Amino acid sequence: MCGIVGYVGAKPAAPILVDGLARLEYRGYDSAGVAVLGPSEIRLHRDAVRVRDLEATLPKRFGGKVGIGHTRWATHGVPSQRNAHPQLSADGRVAVVHNGIIDNAAQLRAELEADGVALASDTDTEVLAHLIARADGTLEDAVLATLDRIDGTYGLAVLDREHPDRIVVARNGSPIIIGIGDREMHVASDTSALVRYTRQVVHLDDGELATLRADGYQTFTRDARTTKTAVTVDWDTSDYGTDGHRHFMHKEIAEQPDAVRRVLKGRLDERFQTVRLGGLEMDAREMREFRRVKILGCGSAYYAGQAGAQFIEELARIPADAEPASEFRYRNPVIEKDTLYVAVSQSGETYDTLVAVQELKRKGGRVIGLVNAVGSSIARECDGGVYLHAGPEVAVASTKALTNMMVGFALLGLHLGRIRDVSPADGRRLLQALTALPEQIETILADEEQLAAVAKTLAQAPSLFFVGRTRGFPVAREGAQKFKEISYRHAEAYQTSELKHGPLALVGPDLPTVAIVPDDELLDRNLGALQEITARSGPLVVVTHDGVDLGVTSAHVVAVPKSEPELDPLLLTIPLQLLAYHAALLLGHDVDKPRNLAKSVTVE
Repeated sequence: MCGIVGYVGAKPAAPILVDGLARLEYRGYDSAGVAVLGPSEIRLHRDAVRVRDLEATLPKRFGGKVGIGHTRWATHGVPSQRNAHPQLSADGRVAVVHNGIIDNAAQLRAELEADGVALASDTDTEVLAHLIARADGTLEDAVLATLDRIDGTYGLAVLDREHPDRIVVARNGSPIIIGIGDREMHVASDTSALVRYTRQVVHLDDGELATLRADGYQTFTRDARTTKTAVTVDWDTSDYGTDGHRHFMHKEIAEQPDAVRRVLKGRLDERFQTVRLGGLEMDAREMREFRRVKILGCGSAYYAGQAGAQFIEELARIPADAEPASEFRYRNPVIEKDTLYVAVSQSGETYDTLVAVQELKRKGGRVIGLVNAVGSSIARECDGGVYLHAGPEVAVASTKALTNMMVGFALLGLHLGRIRDVSPADGRRLLQALTALPEQIETILADEEQLAAVAKTLAQAPSLFFVGRTRGFPVAREGAQKFKEISYRHAEAYQTSELKHGPLALVGPDLPTVAIVPDDELLDRNLGALQEITARSGPLVVVTHDGVDLGVTSAHVVAVPKSEPELDPLLLTIPLQLLAYHAALLLGHDVDKPRNLAKSVTVE
């Protein structure tokens, strides 16, 4: 959620900090601020404003070559100037920016107040600044002593007026990434803030800290120094521009054909009619020992996991299911050695999914990841995995990453299937279908004008149903998610077969239904449901395949190319992205940054 940036070097810090914050806006925030070390004081500028407004009001005299900045998503205290980060110690000596939540903040605040400290904000972060300023020893000693006293999650960066040559950073549950420059060092909570300045980055692990100086960095824990290996980020600044599109979401929808080509590149083995997934780090014998697959994700990643579970179960004939990672560890799950666990995340930093992975590892589970961000926390925690190669996704609503997740599950399912009972002929059939996906997606995107017209009929409805059966149900769930999160219209997904078990009571002229109707073995059943809706004068939008006779004349029909049945859900999902996008556009909403949501959810 919140964003952290920091800089130490020979250049003025403030412009670099503001630029970094602007590149983190997609994460969601309600206030912003920067602090730089001047000759004799920490200079602070912060408010409950957008980054562009913060930059416009930055004082002319705001020099300093060491600084930290932050975009805050309110947890403790309403969005306001005094609650914005950075937070200062009472004597103005220490400044802190912090992502995460300090669980025992109330107790620590009470202790500080009893000791005569006047707290200036409602935040949990301010506690850190006071405790660090009151601790003895070096800045590193003071940070360690403070972290010993707190419970909770954090990614933090600290300035100290008495140590003007450095920034100290620490991580526990919230990402911190160091960027290695030329006689300068950067730090951020996301690589998007770093790629303009460097491609060499180091990811801190939980429990790890680092000292950054202009000439280098040193990582350490409470017990010892650590050694880290830098990785090269293969994204660049052009990936974070709209490239002529009105919104990032529209750009990312349009990028899906190329994103799918990237995730397939080098992985299709036509000689043996299978796929190569070397990142799994398991041979065929190990893969055959699994008797079940459990998929964990949140939001759209969870719905992609539901589609993936169906694909794996149908193709590999191994029981598979998906559940929200946010609930997994709280139900004290039984961890089975013959179950393959799959964690799915675009950012690789989704906190609920990360702690589910950590719980699995503690209990001896075998976990692989389907992750888009190379070097991210989930990717590093997993035993192996499949990188999605969708490229940076800036809009909060996931599109190209979601599509590549579904392709990733198709690759995993085919890999498992060919190890088991899938014939070479079926393997060849699916490889051909995977290869055809990019051009089929391009065909769907070419119908955007028609989809925009259909979206106009949906945008004014106060509520909508999205319905689908078996393979179509995860598509319906994802469609409802997209529509509600950016159009702010209530949208609910049901299995089509469940309509007559309750939801049909609401169907009428004022409640449209978006029905997912693939040309498959359940077509007749789906057509019967369309008749039930039409009989009650319910407006219909039907997403189906070319050539299907729906038997109803009043529906808006959106036809997509036919793939193989196992892969149809992927193509049926694409039009729903454009329906949501154009509905939100018509309603005048901020498509890329919907209210109350953030791109990377790094707190519970």
